Amino acid sequence: MVEGDVDMTGADANEAELDDMKKRLKEIEDEAAALRDMQAKVEKEMGSVQDPGGSGASQASREEVDSRSVFVGNVDYSCTPEEVQQHFQTCGTVNRVTIRTDKYGQPKGYAYVEFLETEAVQEALLLNETELHGRQLKVTAKRTNKPGMKQFRPRRSNPYAGFPPRGAFAAPYFYPAYGYGKIPRFRMPARYSPYN
Repeated sequence: MVEGDVDMTGADANEAELDDMKKRLKEIEDEAAALRDMQAKVEKEMGSVQDPGGSGASQASREEVDSRSVFVGNVDYSCTPEEVQQHFQTCGTVNRVTIRTDKYGQPKGYAYVEFLETEAVQEALLLNETELHGRQLKVTAKRTNKPGMKQFRPRRSNPYAGFPPRGAFAAPYFYPAYGYGKIPRFRMPARYSPYN
């Protein structure tokens, strides 16, 4: 090889590799566009199925589901939905068990059990104060949340913040000669003092 010649095999390999990467990127973009289209179709179909008569129908269906459900409190953190389902299996056919978790995936200590028939709720209420994993369960009928009915709680003052908040300071109409709140002193005539 002469000093002035440049090895083009490395450049050709890099160019072929670059073309291959461009083709793969184009395929991935096409797949992403197809997935977006499919997701839009599914959301459109689900929206038309879930909301046929407006929000009134969805509220009615939610109330109907809640009438077949119970709230289970004091559930052990190591409890699985299958164990809760087995505990309530004697009441009726369990449709769904939901154990609520926090944003880190840790259980909050309560669950909801949905049955297929409404008569099973009365049977499940009889299991109040039964034990599961050594903890006494609190079973109550599930209530339906009504939209826009958030309870108003007045703001409490913080007991750790010191004194309770006061209104703005109202200055008196006049300022006394000795300062606000000070009692005038009577002085005896004194010798000359340059610092008084």
